[in-house]
Amino acid sequence: MSIIETITDVDNTFLSRRELTCNFAGLGGKLKSLEAADMISKEFKLDGKVVIPMRLKTHVGKSHVTGTFYVYDDEGLAKKHVNPTIFSRLEKIKAKLAEAQAAETPAEEAPTEEVKEEKEE
Repeated sequence: MSIIETITDVDNTFLSRRELTCNFAGLGGKLKSLEAADMISKEFKLDGKVVIPMRLKTHVGKSHVTGTFYVYDDEGLAKKHVNPTIFSRLEKIKAKLAEAQAAETPAEEAPTEEVKEEKEE
């Protein structure tokens, strides 16, 4: 498992958000934005809050990734402040993950249904 090192943790009261910058050791080239957001929400106990991965930067010659995240209490406020392109990208990624999980589940159940149909004939 990787180690998350906090570089900066700023409470931006003007924009009503928390801005986190962290290093993920040992995950250079392997870390995805949604996985990083999940790791941050677990590390800082941010259940029920909106964690938006703004930037993941890999470092040349090093195996760590620096990530910048915005944490909002309200999703409506987040959508006002953050570029809508970022939300559309996150929705596309979530949709692909949901498709992949749905494809795995019926694929496991499908052979059992075919076996049942053969038994009925």
